[in-house]
Amino acid sequence: MDMPRSVHPGQPLRVVQWATGTIGARSLRAVVDHPHMVLAGVHVHSPGKAGRDAGELCGSGPTGVTTTDRLDDVLALGADCVLYMPRTADLDELCALLASGANVVATTGGFHHPASTDPTVRRRVEDACERGGTSIHDTGSSPGFITEAVPLVLASVQRRLDNLTVHEYADLSRRDSPELLFDVMGFGRAPAAAFDEGRLAHVRGSFGPSLRLVADALGLPLDSVEARGRFATAARTTDIAAGVLRAGTVAAQRMTLTGRRDGRTLLEFNATWYCTDDLDPAWDLRSTGWHLRVDGDAPLDIDMRFPVPLERLAAVSPGYTAHRAVNAVPAVCAAAPGIRTTVDLPPFTAVLG
Repeated sequence: MDMPRSVHPGQPLRVVQWATGTIGARSLRAVVDHPHMVLAGVHVHSPGKAGRDAGELCGSGPTGVTTTDRLDDVLALGADCVLYMPRTADLDELCALLASGANVVATTGGFHHPASTDPTVRRRVEDACERGGTSIHDTGSSPGFITEAVPLVLASVQRRLDNLTVHEYADLSRRDSPELLFDVMGFGRAPAAAFDEGRLAHVRGSFGPSLRLVADALGLPLDSVEARGRFATAARTTDIAAGVLRAGTVAAQRMTLTGRRDGRTLLEFNATWYCTDDLDPAWDLRSTGWHLRVDGDAPLDIDMRFPVPLERLAAVSPGYTAHRAVNAVPAVCAAAPGIRTTVDLPPFTAVLG
């Protein structure tokens, strides 16, 4: 087996931040503040962000690192790892980074379960990893933390697992993002007769690999992964932070991904997003956060809530994705070359001092 490129013990890891949107800016600040990492470079997509000190983009003091929008500039840095966080992955960019000798921690999806990755894409990425002696790991809060790391820990106390279900709840009533809620997500519209197949396909592609990864790790591979969705409407006209939600329009959405084995549901993921709890029909809703239920010979029922006022949640929530990615960097740099999943890596935690 090829060995990873040498990283000298005790030496700070040289890290590049790729993209500085909401998640990327939080990740950038975490690298700047990290006691065992050095910011080697920052790649940006907006020409207006290029040529600036990286600290301007994350609220830190001056870093002495100038941002760039050129791939070649990043390749020339010889970094240990790139935190890759654009909206969507560019396969040519990824393969160039990996082949250059830079490990990659990504939050773009696509590599949570290698067997679920398009075979052509998988071969290109694995070849690039082999050439560079590097590894790539895909993670985040969801999918990632709540769909892989937590379920695997909960399953560790089971000898018989009948069902494991993850519920994700997001109260969007105080989210002041009209374009996101009304234009992109479709709140405030007349409910469609069926859930958009494109969105269901996106959920299958985003979260299905996580379910398959967990099932494989348990020795219970899934026969199928199925997606469905449904709506609830506002029972009455309601003012939310993003605008006015008219009675009878979409006020809540729930997408369910079901992993089945031997004719029964083994693993399930539910994402419930809502702008009011005054719904028609009424739904059982919880505060923003996660609820997990494990049915087996050691049953569990767990709530994981975000103890943050809704008005502050948009400022806090990016850390749930960004920090897990940053904390994964040392493990990914030490891993054998290739696509490395949550199952492949050792448990990792924060280094706070």
